Order: sequence, then structure tokens, then C-alpha cells
Amino acid sequence: MRPNPVKAKLARGEAQFGTMILDVAGPGLAKIFENAGADFIMYDMEAACFDIGKIKDQLSMCRGLKIVPMVNVASQDPVMIQLPLDCGAMGLMIPVVETREQAEKIAAITHYPPKGKRGVAFGIAQDDYSLGGLDKRIRAADRRNMIIPKIETAKGVENIAEIVSVPGIDAAFVGHMDLSVSLGVPGNYTHPKFQAAVDKVIAACKRHKKPGACLVASPEAAKAWMKKGFRMVMYSTDTMLLAGAYRAGLEAIKGKGK
Repeated sequence: MRPNPVKAKLARGEAQFGTMILDVAGPGLAKIFENAGADFIMYDMEAACFDIGKIKDQLSMCRGLKIVPMVNVASQDPVMIQLPLDCGAMGLMIPVVETREQAEKIAAITHYPPKGKRGVAFGIAQDDYSLGGLDKRIRAADRRNMIIPKIETAKGVENIAEIVSVPGIDAAFVGHMDLSVSLGVPGNYTHPKFQAAVDKVIAACKRHKKPGACLVASPEAAKAWMKKGFRMVMYSTDTMLLAGAYRAGLEAIKGKGK
């Protein structure tokens, strides 16, 4: 079973960079981002509404590449969580995690017995249709998969220390848009309430030796979050990158004609 170098490097304290895919789903997408230097790619099933068939196709495009494929699932439903793993995702983000109890349930359904209660199926996409000892592959899958609760409410921030202390939870992602709304300061990411919440999340991550994850829209924002201690950084989304690059080029063209 292929390992997860992103998880290993984060455990060593290294920063890892990826992007969020919301809309573009061509066969060359993963290779394009790998060539551009991305360590991982996060396919979105929540806001982007990708179905599991499209996700499986995209995960298969990552086979043979160095880039690590992960999925942002749409809910905490066990089937919704387990299917991307069976299709070959090496990590998951799970929305609106607010309590230790939720984190424990997520950890259980994403890990095999005796650590959890994930249903067992091998010789499928997740292990590249390989053969071999079942016990060995169970241990390899549990080591490989990266389980990341999304902290996007005031309640999630309040309980962050308990959430990241759960065995089988590997990181914590700050869902900045939803969190700002939950805090009553929608879109105001410099507001003291929002900054205090972010600081509380990363402090808990550091205390429990688990990386903090974030999504940023600019290199300047990435540096600011990394200065706080975040090491798993998603730089922009496919839609933002396309629109931004085209807009910048068009403005440069028009500017030259003046």
C-alpha cells in the first residue's frame, strides 16, 4: 500500500502545501499540480458537490504520482466518510466537528479493529487492487490515512483541546469562513475574536503535537498563518487560481495598450 508522505513530513515538523479542488476535474489535473510543486490535493465533496464516482476517477489519476490525494467530505455520515477511503483517499477533512464525542466517532469509523470499527475491504482501489496479508494492510491503512476535523464554529473552538487529543485524529483545519460567521464577525478575519479563536486552535494543536491546517487566498495570508504555527497549508482553489491568473494577464494586456 502506498504510504502518505504528507502525513510523515508533517509529523517531522515540515510544512506541506496543497490546494482545494472545487470545480475542475480533468484527467491531467493532479499531474499539473504535482508539476507545480503541490504536496497534496484536496478534492471537495461539500461545496463543490463532486459525487463519489467523480472522486474515485480523480483519486485514480493520482496513482503513480507523488502528490497525495485527500477529500473534504460533505458530512459526518459513516458511509460518506468511509467511501472516499475505500476509493483511495489518503486523508479526509470532516465538517463541523464540535465535540470530543464526534471526534471519537470519526476516529472509530476511519480506523480498522481493534482501534476502530471501519468495515474491512482490500484488493480494491484503496490498496491499488493488490494482494497480500490482511493484517499487514490493515496496519498500513491506519498509518497512512490522515483524519482532519474541521473547526468552523465557536463550539468547536471551545472544545478544540479535547478534539485534537483523540487518538486517530491527526490535525485540525480552521474553516475560516464558517468560523467567522459563527463568531458573529462574517468575513472579518482581522477581528480580535477571530484571531483569538485561531490562536486557541493552533495552541491546542501544538500542545498535542498535531499540525494545524488552513486554506488561504494569497501568499501573504499563507505566511501569516504559518507564522502562527500552521504547517498544512492549502493555497487557494482551482476556481480562484484560474480566475486570478486570467484577470491578472488580461489587465496586463490591456495596460500595455494604453
